[in-house]
Amino acid sequence: MEKIVILENLRSLHNVGSIFRTADGAGFTKVCLTGYTGTPPDRRIEKVSLGAEDFLEWEKFEDPVECVKRYKEAGFYILALEQTSQSVDIFEANFTDHKKIALILGNEVEGVSRELLRLADTHLEIPMHGQKGSLNVSIAGGIAMYQVGKV
Repeated sequence: MEKIVILENLRSLHNVGSIFRTADGAGFTKVCLTGYTGTPPDRRIEKVSLGAEDFLEWEKFEDPVECVKRYKEAGFYILALEQTSQSVDIFEANFTDHKKIALILGNEVEGVSRELLRLADTHLEIPMHGQKGSLNVSIAGGIAMYQVGKV
């Protein structure tokens, strides 16, 4: 299975570094950095990634929509990690029918944009039991990458 993660407009370079490191550990092959998401080389990314950006493939797209459309046309099944009325529980979803998966992680405050949600094949959510109702994007991304990657 080929797995990539798409980061849409992440503000924190520490989150970017953490996602690089987790993507490597979870068996993802590429990180797509879109919009104003920062890119290596940057010491703030390197501090958290511990060098994962040096051997994990990455690509920069100014336009997040262009990125998702490119991978959709290449046969990737597009997953958006976002709480929507259409979201399915990530722990109940089945990914085994798909050989290529792209997981979209959205901005720390706004989440995944409406444009990317419309392009996604499935919306996934992590069940929340506390008062906040959300997790940090790098933590949520880690849970999702390992759940998607376990097949």
